[in-house]
Amino acid sequence: MKKITLCLFLLSYAFSHSQNEIKKYYAFDANYFYGSIMEHNPDLAHLITGHPTGVILSLNRKTYGLEAWERRYNYPDFGYSFSYQDMKNEFLGESYALYAHFNFYFLKRNLMFRIGQGLAYNTNPYHQDDNYFNNAFGSSVMSSTYLMANYHRQNIFKGFGLQAGVSIIHYSNADFKSPNNSTNTFTFNLGLNYLLEHENIPEFIPKDPKEKKYSEPIHYNFALRSGVNTPGIIGSKTYPFLTLTAFADKVINKKSTLQAGTEVFFSRALEEFIYYQSVAFPSGKTVGDEDSKRVGVFVGHQLSFNKMSLITQVGFYAYYPYDDYVERIYNRLGLRRKISENWWASATVRSHAANAEAVEFTLGYRL
Repeated sequence: MKKITLCLFLLSYAFSHSQNEIKKYYAFDANYFYGSIMEHNPDLAHLITGHPTGVILSLNRKTYGLEAWERRYNYPDFGYSFSYQDMKNEFLGESYALYAHFNFYFLKRNLMFRIGQGLAYNTNPYHQDDNYFNNAFGSSVMSSTYLMANYHRQNIFKGFGLQAGVSIIHYSNADFKSPNNSTNTFTFNLGLNYLLEHENIPEFIPKDPKEKKYSEPIHYNFALRSGVNTPGIIGSKTYPFLTLTAFADKVINKKSTLQAGTEVFFSRALEEFIYYQSVAFPSGKTVGDEDSKRVGVFVGHQLSFNKMSLITQVGFYAYYPYDDYVERIYNRLGLRRKISENWWASATVRSHAANAEAVEFTLGYRL
């Protein structure tokens, strides 16, 4: 799946917590991985020639339930990761990435699930003369997402522990520059972890079994989304877009909020795509004066972590007069940050199945 660089929001979350005087506890972990690039697109077949290897190094801030949301999510960690990946292909080169991440624990904390989002740098992106075989990465700087599921044991001996499992590492520039077929690497990983101050770690503060149920009446939101993207044509320029969104939300508990709304899309890249089709294929059905506007309706869910939220939405273009560009069903995934009682901001990726159209930066107001 194509996702986007949302690490600034996780970084701001961690920074805001760094202002507190509460004592903090940390852990390090290091993982070596070995895997394969998945052929999610047949155009990538010539780039899959070996088994990528690399390392993931991480710093984790531990939580023990000092805040209610930590107890609600079974005492997760948040922190930062660095990864290095040798793609084992001369045209793909090597990738370096920095992430912000969350760790969630299950099965008596023996199973750890991590999601990390950040920025990556690739050493050998597409070049029309020097590296035209690399149709996966159109730019050196990309967004990257990784998912990790590990059997995780801490403090087995003097703070040291072991972990092993699987990961998926994704690189994409979300159509900021073409080409952008992206890569997904499935890996097996093995690593060590080390718990600082392992002799003095606190007990987990238990959950309050009498915590009151919480809900809110329906609220209305208005948002402006913008950014830049390309028409998906190699060599094309980047163009701005604007999306006007209105939706209602209903908080059903302290974790979940349901959403439903509508939005209007204005895309210069789609205008350019229509013009290109009319000129490049004069005998085709595109004449060049087709309407590039789209109107979508969507439903969504907001999963809240203190002031941070994970946004997932699914939409349908109810008005889509030029339908040869992308599919009519779209999805949106990203993070939202509460700025004040009424204002919020988000960074999301809007995709059509596995095809990302744009990274959206949003400013919203909640009545």
